[in-house]
Parts: sequence; C-alpha cells; structure tokens
Amino acid sequence: MKIKYNTISSNLLVEKEVTILIKRIDLNHNYISGNKLYKLKNNITEAKKKGYKKILTFGGAYSNHIVATAYLGKKEGFNTIGIIRGEKNLPLNASLQNAYDNEMNLKYINRRDYRLKDTDSFINKLKCEFGNFYLIPEGGTNFLGVKGASEILSNDNNYNYVCCPVGTGGTIAGIINSSNINQIILGFSALKNTIDVKRNIKLYTKKQNWKLFSRYSCGGYAKISKKLIKFINEFNINCGVPLDVIYTGKMMMGLFDLVERDFFKPKSKILVVHTGGLQGNKGMNQRLKLNLPEKY
Repeated sequence: MKIKYNTISSNLLVEKEVTILIKRIDLNHNYISGNKLYKLKNNITEAKKKGYKKILTFGGAYSNHIVATAYLGKKEGFNTIGIIRGEKNLPLNASLQNAYDNEMNLKYINRRDYRLKDTDSFINKLKCEFGNFYLIPEGGTNFLGVKGASEILSNDNNYNYVCCPVGTGGTIAGIINSSNINQIILGFSALKNTIDVKRNIKLYTKKQNWKLFSRYSCGGYAKISKKLIKFINEFNINCGVPLDVIYTGKMMMGLFDLVERDFFKPKSKILVVHTGGLQGNKGMNQRLKLNLPEKY
C-alpha cells in the first residue's frame, strides 16, 4: 500500500527552519480511515481464528472506531454490537447512522455505567444480553491493536520527531514501539484527563522517548473552540489537507503552537501522522451548523 506524504509550507516554518511532512494514512481506505485499519485487522483475524460470530466494542457518539468496526465487521461476516457512551438522540448523527446502516446493534448507556466497561461484572452482563462475543476494547486498543499500529511507522527513520493524535493511547504506543532510538514521539491528547491514556501507553510500550500534550484538547473529547474551527478551515485552504475536529485538528493546531514557541530546534524534521476521522466532521457540521471539511 503506497502512502502519500504532504509537505507543509508556511512562513512560520520557514522562519523557524522547521520541516513538517504529513503521512496520509487517512487515505488508505474509503471507510476504515487511518489508524483504525491498522488496529482492527489483527483483532478481526483473531476473532475468525477463534470462531466468533459477534464482535462487541465501545465508543462515543462520534467514534471513528465504532464506524470502522461496523463496516469491517459486516464486510467480514460478523454481527457487531456497539456500546455507546451517552443517551440516544434522534436523528442519529452521521457517525452513528453510518454504524447503524452497516447493521451494528447500538446500545446506549449512561456515562457512569460506561466507566465500568472494563470490569468483569459489566462484561458478563453484556454476555447475558448479547450472547458470546469477541471483545474489542474502546478505540481498538489491546495488544493486537498496538501490534497493528506499530506498522504505521515504516521507512520513516529520518525524522527527529513523530507526532500523532491520541485517544486511548494504542496508536501512539505502536508508533513508539517501532520508533528508533533517536526519535521523539509527541502525542496530542483529545482528552483533558490523560491519567488512563498514560497508563495505557506504559502498558503497551517500555520505551520512554515520548511526550504527551493535553493542553490542546479544547477542554475534552469532542469539545471544540472557535479558534480550532478557524485553524482547521484555514489549514485546509492554505495547505490542502483536511483535518478533523476531534483529533487531527487539535494535534496540528498544537504542533504549530509548539513551533511558534521554539519547542523545536532549527533544522528539525517532523513527521505528522494523519490518522483520519473526517467522518466525525459531518456530525459536527450537522449539530453545530459548522462548515468543516468533510471530503478529500
């Protein structure tokens, strides 16, 4: 699979003598965009190997992982179940409608119960309700998902820094595992509270060449600001690369802020992993009457 790279041009980068290239893994599939294809493929293979007929997973209302699991699960012959954080709101947003159209059984639970999703008692209740299933954790973050994510960073050894958005921590853990000793991996969290994320990263990698930023989360998952919307739309116009409002937009806005603050030495070469997620923009546009980029 040939991956496209975009070189980003701006007066700021020229002034600071910093080079930024974007690795466009968001273009690797029409429906399973970006990192989700890497994180799901080994789990799907394992579910088939063990003879499962159902796959159950978790996610929020704008989850790229939910959309990808629904599509790939249907394609591979599985019944899929999505446990959705929050109340059901009609009409469904574009993300959940996409999952529903791909025959995913959507179950909505309150945020208090959602926090119990990793406990044995909660999983057993779900098995009583849905029967036996192959469990894929939220975001596809388990050892098989991280193993798949480690393939994202290939033939990219000549960059000083590698940047990626962070949700559950599986993608960055895989990238850290495949990084070389001289690279620093920078994660930009979509969540304000990173306690669980940091714990996940440390669970799946022993390397310490990484740093996680949370100050660009705009207050939390799926939360936005006028500054973020303005940045995404201007970046799309000036650089020709669409960003999503939940993950990649926050990452790129944070990265440019770091460049402006002289976080990087002159001559630094930075690789940015575009993990996809534009499907989430459609739902945000519907709900908030925005004009975020939705298509390439």
